[in-house]
Amino acid sequence: MTPTPRLRARGKVRDIYDAGEDQLLLVATDRISAFDVVLPDPIPDKGRVLTGLSSFWFDRTADLVPNHVLSSDSAAFPLPFAGVPALAGRAMLVRKATVVPMECVARGYLAGSGWTQYGATGAVCGVPLPDGLVESDRLPEPIFTPTSKAEAGHDLPLTPDEALDLVGKGLFERLKELTLGIYERLADTAAARGIILADTKFEFGFADGELVLIDEVGTPDSSRFWPADGYAPGRAQPSFDKQFVRDHLDRSGWDREPPAPPLPLDVVEGTTARYVEAYERITGEPFDDYLARAGVTPRDDRALDEDPFLERLREEHG
Repeated sequence: MTPTPRLRARGKVRDIYDAGEDQLLLVATDRISAFDVVLPDPIPDKGRVLTGLSSFWFDRTADLVPNHVLSSDSAAFPLPFAGVPALAGRAMLVRKATVVPMECVARGYLAGSGWTQYGATGAVCGVPLPDGLVESDRLPEPIFTPTSKAEAGHDLPLTPDEALDLVGKGLFERLKELTLGIYERLADTAAARGIILADTKFEFGFADGELVLIDEVGTPDSSRFWPADGYAPGRAQPSFDKQFVRDHLDRSGWDREPPAPPLPLDVVEGTTARYVEAYERITGEPFDDYLARAGVTPRDDRALDEDPFLERLREEHG
């Protein structure tokens, strides 16, 4: 039976459609957020980079933990999604899962909010660290620093005791083990390509009674990637993620309250270039080859908001 298409949810980046009784279609748009605000300007090809990298990592971590992916081949999607040009290379058909209410973060380096917490308390999410560390320092060993999973606003850091209370001891220990194990796999793979994975976050859920890895994995949206040849502790690092956008917004004087200001063309183009470079350096594959393999033709690159089929679904069910 052909499923009745329905827009189930719209996040900062992903649109989620019902695609059958136990299936969802996750569509990575070109939207970009900063400081928990969706910016007015899309980043061309961003959604396809996110999907391509997630597919790469889901395949390479399946021996560590099952995941929710059924297919990323748009031709194999159930009707009426099969063959929709705007979905090529940017959508995944997945199993429905009950989401674990906690973001699972692994940190191998001291950066971002971790650096801020360390400066204030000498610890990150209640995990004590040695004295005298500087910004971007490599940690003695990777640490597990989960956060709350907020429906709106900021995710908040959780101490180990708070995380234990949230999910229970058995699940907490399993999530910690998986998070650090997956981080190690990603970090080793990235290091072989000349990239440092400073930190990353994962989401997990239960599908058909088993714990599975869900959402996205190892993308510039969920991870902090640094070029290894430019690494120098004691300062912020150049990166292949949306820090480029955050830095521009901070320089602009924006107060981080909506609405966000428009992005200049050079910032949009520079962000696309960083995302594409992250894909190519990590996977070792030209991004154009990924697009061709995904069935993207030169005229399939119109914005999702301009696709008549998806626009109708948003109007009917959004």
